[in-house]
Amino acid sequence: MAQVEIYTKMFCGFCVRAKELLKRKEIEFTEYGVDGGGPKKDEMVERAGGRTTVPQIFIGNKHVGGCDELMALEREGKLDTLLARA
Repeated sequence: MAQVEIYTKMFCGFCVRAKELLKRKEIEFTEYGVDGGGPKKDEMVERAGGRTTVPQIFIGNKHVGGCDELMALEREGKLDTLLARA
């Protein structure tokens, strides 16, 4: 299974939804809190091509995007394939 990383903020509803989907699917992930900015926030922005919103989700080395993109992958039946390939 691919490594999944998610950058989040504490009171972000989209972050909660994305994490709930991953947990429902029993997908382990590494979460980085970027509430206070700092090096992890800078890392996220760089990895996400300048995007500053949360969540920002990465599967393997692929930038998936945010919650909406993750949910779309699941609806389209592409999330499991991506997880298996990455």
